[in-house]
Amino acid sequence: MPPNWAQSEALAPPVFSDISKNQNGLLNRDFFHAAPASLDVSTKAPNGVAFSVKGKTSASGAISGNLEAKVSDKATGLNLTQGWNTANQLDTKAELADILTPGLKVEALTSLVPNGSRGAKLNVFYTQPSVTARAFFDLLKGPTFVGDVTVGHEGLTAGAEVGYDISSAKVSRYSAAVGYAQPEYNVSVSATNNLSVFSAAYYHKVSPLVEAGAKATWDSKVEASAGKAVGLEFATKYVLDPTSFVKAKVADSGVAAFSYQQVLRPGVKLGLGASFDALKLAEPVHKLGWSLSFSA
Repeated sequence: MPPNWAQSEALAPPVFSDISKNQNGLLNRDFFHAAPASLDVSTKAPNGVAFSVKGKTSASGAISGNLEAKVSDKATGLNLTQGWNTANQLDTKAELADILTPGLKVEALTSLVPNGSRGAKLNVFYTQPSVTARAFFDLLKGPTFVGDVTVGHEGLTAGAEVGYDISSAKVSRYSAAVGYAQPEYNVSVSATNNLSVFSAAYYHKVSPLVEAGAKATWDSKVEASAGKAVGLEFATKYVLDPTSFVKAKVADSGVAAFSYQQVLRPGVKLGLGASFDALKLAEPVHKLGWSLSFSA
């Protein structure tokens, strides 16, 4: 089950992007058809240094991958992460938690392609029992700023997001969302894309073995065609045993997705997935994929 963010006086509200976390997790995570094959290996050295290798293939047969190492200093709260991917991009991230005041965290991120593009970003996070705020600065593109804030009390969370182009002094985007969470269910309503795309979603833990959820979306800028004005998708998950589960998702577009995950042994997971377009059964648009994950 995805982490539940049911509110309490001792817990901070979720960040803006996580107001619909359980709903989005059920609808979008653990479906393995997006890539024909993917591999994820994570290990941790005795001194605490963590390594990860991720790779996947595309429909064209191209392989992309990323190698990453992370060093953490618990005494100072400093985390350093260095990554290198098959696009020859070097990504560096430095994180420092609880600086100046408890709940304040700062991240500095840089990206570099030798003889190519460069990037630099600064992220700031602030968390307190009743409010969570974030600020993202892209220092080389624009520069631009994206910030969001959420407030919560006894399961009810409300939040807003705004983007600002500093060089042109213009608001580039804005969104809002509200959600309500209880241990057995979550509901949320959001208005994104400058309050032009509206979504409503729910997540329900029906029993210890069964989860269900759905999401409806309406884009006010798109005219209804053929009587279809709202997009709808539904997903469910069934736990077969402590080591395996199956998931299914159906959308009104006619696309159905199915997945199966099995823990082969502690730290080793195998995922199998498939998607089918019921409106184009005779066309080569169906997808199959698998995922293998190791952690030690």
